[in-house]
Amino acid sequence: MNAPVDFKAIEGMFQPQYQQLETRFDPDVAIAWTYMNPSGTPCFNRGLLKELRDHDHALEMNGGYVPFEGTMCRAAYHVLASRVRGIYNLGGDLASFAQFILAHDRGGLMDYATLCIDDIYARICNYNSPLITVSLVQGDALGGGFETALSSNVIVAERSAKMGLPEILFNLFPGMGAYSLLGRRVGAKRAEEMILSGKIYSASDLHALGVIDIVAEDGMGEAAVYGYVRGNERRRNGTQAIFRCRQHFQPITYDELMNITKIWVEAALRLDERDLKLMHRLVRAQRKRAAHGEPVQYAHEEQQLVSA
Repeated sequence: MNAPVDFKAIEGMFQPQYQQLETRFDPDVAIAWTYMNPSGTPCFNRGLLKELRDHDHALEMNGGYVPFEGTMCRAAYHVLASRVRGIYNLGGDLASFAQFILAHDRGGLMDYATLCIDDIYARICNYNSPLITVSLVQGDALGGGFETALSSNVIVAERSAKMGLPEILFNLFPGMGAYSLLGRRVGAKRAEEMILSGKIYSASDLHALGVIDIVAEDGMGEAAVYGYVRGNERRRNGTQAIFRCRQHFQPITYDELMNITKIWVEAALRLDERDLKLMHRLVRAQRKRAAHGEPVQYAHEEQQLVSA
């Protein structure tokens, strides 16, 4: 005889309230929504990364079931979005990176990078559950923000969204999944070109390249997600199976991600004073744009740093 399921214990794995995340479940279409709402600069600070890991670990351990009104419901889709107006996520915590580099703190960089990989790899694997993952990008997704968007099966972006990998502007590269995830979508050569250019792309440009799946008009991102879900309902099982096939045909392994992030750590520790000055300028630009709350007007500033 099977032991009775302790739903209270399972539900307890999910925090009732997070400091930097918002979660909700829509039972009509079985969508589990997670919204990033980081404190301070809208980047991946350690607190946000830990909350994502805690939430996603609970989702994974429960086979895609989430708590809803006193019971556990199976999610068919998991959508990762942002509550910050005009910003999906600006990427890594550059201020902390600079501190680690100045202190030659290899362990600090590695601990941060490992937390990033733990988060992104779970999503690449669909949380080992029969889920379809969706990134809803309604603003700027830079560096690690772009990497996170790329980790989903489906990317929906509003037309004004900007995405790119500006790390090369301070003589580094995005080391938490960009090479692997972009390479899977556009091939290694084009992925290298995108990484080495530091270019910020529009949603339309990325859609033309095959990086983004759906472009929605501004303010219609959530409606586009619902449209995709409803349009996919009759073939959802087959679609989810096809997405799982990606991990067999073009596997991205945890070891691959960790080996690349170790290269990133070593490269970061080789940055010189000029590189760190450029990094600090980018930190100030991020803080300025976060304070002003403008959705897209500042997305080209990073490119100006390359000539500094």
